[in-house]
Amino acid sequence: MYTIFMANNFSQLFDKQKPPVYKFFVNGKWQESKSKKLLGIKSPINGEVIGAVPSVSFSEAEEAVVAAREAQKKWEETAISERVDLLHKAAALIKDNQEVLTNLIVMEVGKPLKESQDEVLRTVDLIDYYAEEGRRVSGEVLESSAFPGYPATKVAIARKVPLGVVLAIPPFNYPINEGAPKIVSALVTGNTVVLKPSTQGAISSLHMVELFRAAGLPDGVLNCVTGEGEDVGEFLVTHHQIDCINLTGSYETAQRVSQKAGMKKLLFGLSGKDASLVLSDADVVLAASEIAKGSFSYAGQRCTGIKRVLVEEKIYENFVAELIEVVKKKYQVGDPRKKETSLGPVISDKAVKYVQELIDDAVNLGAKIALGGKREGRFMEATILTGVTKEMRIAWEEPFGPVLPVMKIKNWQEGVQLANESSYGLQSSVFTKDLDTAWKAANHLEVGSIQINGKDARGPDHFPFTGAKHSGLGMVQGAKYLISEMTKYKTIVMNTKP
Repeated sequence: MYTIFMANNFSQLFDKQKPPVYKFFVNGKWQESKSKKLLGIKSPINGEVIGAVPSVSFSEAEEAVVAAREAQKKWEETAISERVDLLHKAAALIKDNQEVLTNLIVMEVGKPLKESQDEVLRTVDLIDYYAEEGRRVSGEVLESSAFPGYPATKVAIARKVPLGVVLAIPPFNYPINEGAPKIVSALVTGNTVVLKPSTQGAISSLHMVELFRAAGLPDGVLNCVTGEGEDVGEFLVTHHQIDCINLTGSYETAQRVSQKAGMKKLLFGLSGKDASLVLSDADVVLAASEIAKGSFSYAGQRCTGIKRVLVEEKIYENFVAELIEVVKKKYQVGDPRKKETSLGPVISDKAVKYVQELIDDAVNLGAKIALGGKREGRFMEATILTGVTKEMRIAWEEPFGPVLPVMKIKNWQEGVQLANESSYGLQSSVFTKDLDTAWKAANHLEVGSIQINGKDARGPDHFPFTGAKHSGLGMVQGAKYLISEMTKYKTIVMNTKP
């Protein structure tokens, strides 16, 4: 067991004010920003300011990139066994401090207590798994004689080498579990990292960075700067010494980044409008239970959350009735700090108003609120809409909140067609007892992954995970797959005598 690194040791991250003002992390040191510009972090639970993070200046962001660049070659030359050991130490420290991190996530992003703890513990396992997978990165040896008609005069050593400096940009909804794979996949392969967390989620991210530092990472290997995406984020994505941008966020953000980034490797995990198809022979009880979990966990604020359900007409009423009963029992809105709470607040006033707009638009066009529909501030009941048609915004736009539209379809072919009409293509699920039909539907769905008789989900974290269309670019999750994305080939050719 590694030395326990308890909460009072985090004091170097912030000053003694109440609420605390946090620092940023560059070249192994916690620093106060000279910009003096602060971004207050309000808890979505009660609007209380729980801290402030600096909006660092461009010169301070420059320091982070330069530190990462200067540290990269030495880190690349560090033995893989040493890199792996340091990452295991970081995982152990995160586990030792799970209570601190769990409570931070609850307060900062309003995620229920159980889900927040699951995020932290899942991250521990993820880091350990990614670290071990990093040991298996290897190139290959090729002989020219393997190509038809070519003499045995050349031998190539195709090495896998790091990209260089990786800019990691995780989202607010999983500040630890989305930040960690970006960091670990880069570090284990010899890259260095500049972490730019979402402003809402930055406090949790800063604590995680401190635990990586405490594990013994050399100076400059991991750096963390905070600030608005339109400000310091824009500066970083255009920086000529950034080699790769690994971002999880909205399609709109990714589009802006891709237009400004230039010749950099881009890995984007983006929005979704995930559709679940429930066919007439499906196990309705199973489908309702899985879809409820896939729709309403973390108040629907997940890119892989089920955003619409397409149900065959024969079982539509039966399915809706079962879904309502499941949601009634399991998803009561409340204070996420309480163990019994399963549905907390939406992240911000702006976000919850947008969700309300989509509900109002649907109702005005004839949809019915079958369950829920009430809200108080950022707390919104789990809401099920029936009678949803293609003319309604909720059929196409991602609400990122606790509302689920249910639509009728005649057969699986119509369901696939309707699912594919979306500009997004992250994930889908199909509920049926006919595996032949499930396979056909899966092959026709234009998404990154398909769940058969199960809710949409990203993991386990060694499964490949990516998105199609506006939902992503490159492999953004899955241990060996993301690790492979963090490398490039460098081929050395030896010429031999014939």
